[in-house]
Amino acid sequence: MEAKDVQRGLVPRFRFANPADTTAIVVLLLVGAAAALTFRDYGLGWDDYTHWQYGDLLLALFGSGFADRRALNFVNLYFYGGGFDMLAALFAKALPFDLFAVRRLTGAAVGIVGLVATWRMGRRIGGPWSGLIALALLAACPLYYGHMFMNPKDAPFAAAMALLLLALVRAFQEYPQPRIGTIVLFGVGLGLIIGTRIIGGMAALYAAAALLLVVTAEARASGAGVAAGRAGRFIVWLLPGLVIAYLVMGVVWPWSVVDPLNPWHALEYFSEFFEKPWKEVFAGQLVQVTDMPRTYLLTLLALQMPEVFVTLATAGAILAFVNAARRDIAVPARAALMLVATAATLPIAITVVTRPAMYNGIRHFMFVVPPLAVLGGFAGARLLDWAAQRGRAALVAASAVLALAFAPPVIELVRLHPYQYTYFNGVAGGVAGADGRYMLDFWGLSFKQAGAALRAVLTERNEKPPGRPWKIAVCGPHPPARIALGPDFELSWDPAGADFALMLGTFYCAKFDAPLLAEVEREGVVYARAYDIRGRSFSTLFTLPPVQ
Repeated sequence: MEAKDVQRGLVPRFRFANPADTTAIVVLLLVGAAAALTFRDYGLGWDDYTHWQYGDLLLALFGSGFADRRALNFVNLYFYGGGFDMLAALFAKALPFDLFAVRRLTGAAVGIVGLVATWRMGRRIGGPWSGLIALALLAACPLYYGHMFMNPKDAPFAAAMALLLLALVRAFQEYPQPRIGTIVLFGVGLGLIIGTRIIGGMAALYAAAALLLVVTAEARASGAGVAAGRAGRFIVWLLPGLVIAYLVMGVVWPWSVVDPLNPWHALEYFSEFFEKPWKEVFAGQLVQVTDMPRTYLLTLLALQMPEVFVTLATAGAILAFVNAARRDIAVPARAALMLVATAATLPIAITVVTRPAMYNGIRHFMFVVPPLAVLGGFAGARLLDWAAQRGRAALVAASAVLALAFAPPVIELVRLHPYQYTYFNGVAGGVAGADGRYMLDFWGLSFKQAGAALRAVLTERNEKPPGRPWKIAVCGPHPPARIALGPDFELSWDPAGADFALMLGTFYCAKFDAPLLAEVEREGVVYARAYDIRGRSFSTLFTLPPVQ
């Protein structure tokens, strides 16, 4: 019944009595509780320190009435929005945690907003069970869960995209006159995505695809004039949302409104690879990031998303496009499906065709994960509908199989903690199978645990710095290592004369023949090591030219 109601364009009301809705609330509470208990476990990445500085500079910009303009030319971060960094800096002034713990907690909160938006979106396009399965797919996705704690750009961008897509789904279901709340949500979502990354403007293509479907269907039924008039009315109703979007964008990305052409300048900047190219491991080969194969994104989506996610999202994309073409389904429902399916698949298709520089796994494409989860929820709900038509036993069996399919990624969420973002699925052989073939802890989060372990060993041995700070050679990101190690250590890229060496377990860091003081590993894969290299001579930390 729910599936048929959705096909007719009817959106089921939220009901606590509905087991799907109740379970969704429980899932959100469990994720929130897990985040609250574990957010301090996550280390810092390469960019964390710089993003902290950007957040403080943005607060100084607003606090000085735009007199302190350092944020408007700070490294290259002014080409991005800093809403997340600014929010974390504000929270740091109010919460009783250190700054970087607050950044982890803020990331978790933003990630949970993305979960809520994904749930509501899935519920609108496929009913309560569709929403629950979409939520479960995203919550049990180790990449999304891991990135939401420590990724200051891509995870907030994914959450903002989920908000915008939810607003657009609502708008097309209320076509041609969206409600006030929908218009406000549309403006906030649009302002956040463009104010986070200029590529967020791609959402116009998703909306255009859905609008084209509506206009075509209505022109066939009522004539081109009527269809065009209703489309014009729809656009006019959304115009106040554009004003809201501009204001929100200006708050989270002040540089964008200092000069009206600045968003265009940002687009030009990101249209070409703006860094000196380096090499990363892909499929067991060292490949320059500007030369990654067209299969890069599709391969990593297939290997880094849980098997249940890949299966249901693929089936959901096919079902969504097929249902969007069916004339026996209400036009608003078809438009919503077209919108979400386009949002999930068009960026992937563009990437395969244009083959841009690609690196750091699929973190830059986290924004397609929520709509993919929604499509997976749609397919999962249709599977349950199909089973229900064949009797109670079939429904119980289908539900059990679906529930069991979530067990492997949930287990891996626990086993990999706090390095969930390094997850690879069973097809890849897990992180053990991916080790040496793909990038794992490329952001160096393991330095937090390795640094703590090294300090614990020295304390246990009652060893103290010899009248000067310990000198430690670090292969990997230095700011996170500096925070993890504290003031008793002086960091260097040069092992000559160093007391210790702290090394990521990645391909470009050498393995030393020296006493091992600390090691961080998951499932037999080494993420970081600390060596005692006193009295030993090593010429370099690297197996390749330095990555600094």
